[in-house]
Amino acid sequence: MAELARVSRQTVTRAMNDMDGISAETRQRVLEAARTLGYHPSRFGRGLVRHDHHTLGLVISNLLNPYYPEFASAVVARAAERDWNVVLLDCNGAEHERTMITRMADQVDALIGYIHLGREELDRRMPGVPVVWVDAAGKRDHPNGVVFDLRPGLQAAVDQLLAHGVQHPVMLDTRSHDGPSDRAREFVRIMADHAVRARHVHAGGDQLQDGIEATGKIIQDLPKTDAIMCFNDIMAFGALKALRLQGRDVPGDVRVIGIDGLAAGTYVTPQLTSLALDMTDVAAAAVDIALGRLDGSIPDSSRRARRKVRHRLVIRESG
Repeated sequence: MAELARVSRQTVTRAMNDMDGISAETRQRVLEAARTLGYHPSRFGRGLVRHDHHTLGLVISNLLNPYYPEFASAVVARAAERDWNVVLLDCNGAEHERTMITRMADQVDALIGYIHLGREELDRRMPGVPVVWVDAAGKRDHPNGVVFDLRPGLQAAVDQLLAHGVQHPVMLDTRSHDGPSDRAREFVRIMADHAVRARHVHAGGDQLQDGIEATGKIIQDLPKTDAIMCFNDIMAFGALKALRLQGRDVPGDVRVIGIDGLAAGTYVTPQLTSLALDMTDVAAAAVDIALGRLDGSIPDSSRRARRKVRHRLVIRESG
């Protein structure tokens, strides 16, 4: 464009960004060159140059899991309220995450989400960029994070099940690489406090098919089961399907409760009882910590910036 219009690159920048310092005739010549070459300015690139747009990197694990689109939607809405753009990084494991973050390091002003990499590595790859871990309860060395408090919701779920006479509950957990999940341990413990033994069953993963297959085995191996507490809503959908295929009535024969409170829980029959997170609260907490670190409202002297969001029991038809 500069060559065709017979001007400097700086003049092209001024003309395309409607800046002062050039004549109307020169500006028109540059715009005509742009039309001749079919050039259209990149809004993203323009924001990087002018620094009047800020970009938040959002790391999630799997867009096929309905949890993450709900979370991402809430983050985008909160970021928009603060006049920020969002770049989505859908990462499958730490190595993929490492590659994508390295590519995006100079294009984001802050990073939030479900991040596998640790603080020291991120400090090397993204020096000076605030990072906020979501579901950070087990990441004690990370200074910024949103922590989920599941205990009040689990206590309410146990109370709900016991009020309906449940005596043989099962905790359907995810894969067993690191032993029982925190969710499973807490559910079993609360049930034990009420003198009820909750059996613990590992599935092969935390997806729909894992819930279907594991529930099939539960029906076969533990026929007295009268309640299944699932690691997440996706597995609970699988449990509902397996119980229906086996002719078990929900909630008459077996009660089913999930964790996450996905909107999709209202699309199944019976509708899923679940321990729900308010995604608006989660997104607001994560975005506000990141931006607070940048604008100084959360000073660097605050070594840890954490926000707690509680699960709550949403009673529908299955529980």
